[in-house]
Amino acid sequence: MSLKVKLLEYTPNPEKVIASAAKLCYSPVGIDEIQEGLDEERVNKFLNTLMSYGHESPIEHVSFTFAAEGVSRSLTHQLVRHRIASYSQQSQRYVKLDQFQYVMPPAIYEDEKAKKLFIKAMNDSQESYNILVNMLNKKYLNEGMTKNSAEKKAIEDARYVFPNACETKIVYTMNARSLMNFFRHRCCSRAQWEIRQLADEMLKEVRKVAPILFKYTGPSCVNGDCPEGRMSCGKINEMKEKYR
Repeated sequence: MSLKVKLLEYTPNPEKVIASAAKLCYSPVGIDEIQEGLDEERVNKFLNTLMSYGHESPIEHVSFTFAAEGVSRSLTHQLVRHRIASYSQQSQRYVKLDQFQYVMPPAIYEDEKAKKLFIKAMNDSQESYNILVNMLNKKYLNEGMTKNSAEKKAIEDARYVFPNACETKIVYTMNARSLMNFFRHRCCSRAQWEIRQLADEMLKEVRKVAPILFKYTGPSCVNGDCPEGRMSCGKINEMKEKYR
């Protein structure tokens, strides 16, 4: 199943909001005047000043909400490690998967033998899930549970046979500072291929609505040296070109 990412909502006028917060920090204005004179040039100046000072707290005032589908449980296990965020993921406890979708790594897809083995494993998981749901459902009904309760408990137990490749859908919200940290780690060539694809698509979306703020955003090496040491991909110039 192919990846799909959508920017659902975001703080209106995000760059102006950040510039207003920055202006309050660095000038003697009151709250009635903080947005006066904030044209595109002034907003750009405030944002560049913030980045050069390393003063990132004002960018926490804006947030972005995404929806993603066609992603694996393996990806979302990594995504939720970014803790300053909010997540709502499709539940396998409440949603019965009569035919689950899955994500196949490109390296497996390109190898016919590996591909057949992978597909067999997915089909076996679905078959086991179906059998377990039926077995457990009968067991819980016999124990006196209602029809709805028995099915819910059956699918929440049977789901343990599903693989990390199982496709899922998720809505998540990050403030701009957390989002930049996410891009620094997940746009890096050392990140796993799937979450790197997700990060690239997210970056395209936020640049449409906040081009100044995210102009120089990407992996860590875009704005400095590579932090990976001996594990560096050795393609800093290519990465700078790609993300700038």
